[in-house]
Amino acid sequence: MADATSGESHGGSLGTRLNWLRAAVLGANDGIVSTAGLIVGVAGATGDRSSLLLAGLAGLLAGSMSMAAGEYVSVSTQRDSERAALTVERQELLEAPEAELRELAGLLAQRGLSEEVAMAAAEQLTRRDALRAHARLELGMDPDQLTNPWHAAGASFLAFTVGALLPLLAMVLPPADARLAVTVGSVLAALVLTGWGSARLGAAPPGRAVVRNVTGGALAMAVTYATGALLNAAGV
Repeated sequence: MADATSGESHGGSLGTRLNWLRAAVLGANDGIVSTAGLIVGVAGATGDRSSLLLAGLAGLLAGSMSMAAGEYVSVSTQRDSERAALTVERQELLEAPEAELRELAGLLAQRGLSEEVAMAAAEQLTRRDALRAHARLELGMDPDQLTNPWHAAGASFLAFTVGALLPLLAMVLPPADARLAVTVGSVLAALVLTGWGSARLGAAPPGRAVVRNVTGGALAMAVTYATGALLNAAGV
């Protein structure tokens, strides 16, 4: 008999990959918007390339480290919860194996198997690896593929950095009279792509996501630029 949990494993793997891709797109989007808002605000106060570069690098490093640290803490908490759930399940299998067998059979029956077939499958899965079967069917996890906080932190750091580099380079590389236009144009174009990508990965209509993304980024740059220009005019 085929492993009744194999389909869920494949589906779970696909879901995990999509979640990673979505997190990468959103991380890059955060890097684009936050860094663009920062350096455009500085550009409203000064056109000095060194000041723009310094502000952009500071924003990139602070943002990427913050994203990595936050993701590490979040995923570490999730991993601790997963381990605790597996510990409880392992103890229940030792203390009440018959009850756990009936529970597993019930979970399989809920998926459309007859009671007889569900019990036979549950017995076979229990003989093969009881903890794995319960982890997948009852807890919705693979005990061999628990979330890794270091992977999550590294991915967030990289995604934010890649996103932040776009407005930073767009601001410091072009001639002074073209910096703002190039930066705004590049950022808005990138936000169209990240909005479309996040919508597609989430199986949502891309139009609204793109509009929201572009509007939010444009508003952030407008507010920070206006603030920088007002502070410069006030002599601050």
